Amino acid sequence: MVTISDIAAALGVTPSTVSRALSGSPRVKEETRIAVERMAAEMGYERNIVASNLRKGRSDIVGIIVPRIHRNFFSNVIGGAESILEAAGYCVLICQTHERFDAEVKALRTLRNNQVAGVLMSHAIGSDNGKHIQEVLGDRIPLVQFDRVFSDLPGAKVVSNNFEGAYAATKHLVEQGYRRIGTLAGYMNSEAYAARLEGYRQALRDCGLPVDESLVHYDTIVRETGFDAGLKAIEAGCDALYSAGDFSALGAIEAARSKGLRIPEEFGIVGTANEAFTSLMTPKMSSLALNPFEMGRQAAQAFLSGEEGTVVVPMELKVRESSSRNEQQNLSTYA
Repeated sequence: MVTISDIAAALGVTPSTVSRALSGSPRVKEETRIAVERMAAEMGYERNIVASNLRKGRSDIVGIIVPRIHRNFFSNVIGGAESILEAAGYCVLICQTHERFDAEVKALRTLRNNQVAGVLMSHAIGSDNGKHIQEVLGDRIPLVQFDRVFSDLPGAKVVSNNFEGAYAATKHLVEQGYRRIGTLAGYMNSEAYAARLEGYRQALRDCGLPVDESLVHYDTIVRETGFDAGLKAIEAGCDALYSAGDFSALGAIEAARSKGLRIPEEFGIVGTANEAFTSLMTPKMSSLALNPFEMGRQAAQAFLSGEEGTVVVPMELKVRESSSRNEQQNLSTYA
């Protein structure tokens, strides 16, 4: 690797002069700075960002930790955060945990060791609490949580109105004439999924329908478990499902098709997240849109401002063919 000393030797100046020139110090003459930058480019010099951060004790890098980067929701959160952070002079370093606790701890340690200026994160399903987050980051690295958060951790939080969204989705199913409505619930160590489950329950109560706990299928957020839970729900007499995720809802639709049920005439479903495929499949899937780009923007702004507290980003219920028995009601409504 080409070093500052190599550049200094080639130009006949001191390494400290080269260092100051590359960092834009006003103590270096303009012609010297130009000569140093030209020689550095010719010799293929690459700045050691980690070493520079360690010397300065600060960084212009913000870490973003997500469970799954290929999900439309999380990729849009990243896009929203980048739009704010890059304008403020920061770069982002993205880590994904694949929903594993050990991968989350590794990502946190990697970001800490790289002296990042802050961390924006949505915790993995494998994390039952935020103790490890606080232990790794300590008090020196600002933390902003989004979507999946631990409310007892310090720092800013950006969340969806999960209770209200699930309530609106379930009430919509009731208004469409479904009466035995189950739910594909997520993992209860996530406050977001827990709030969606409570929204589903409360909507049934307020609509005068019984809450049958045997129709609640926990730990169901992927296509495969959605298919299995969907079969069980149909066998139990469900005529509709509110799903806390779109991928599990997709699995449930496939289960209904395997049983020869017509959608939405005989079986209805509403998912959550408004993944790209929901408006492209047949029938098009009703889903709660979470506005991830705005969530990312709000998370980045919270980091820049340093303000704590909770920001709530509203959901939007996208009513499509999978739950719309009445075509006149096939319109988007806000939750």
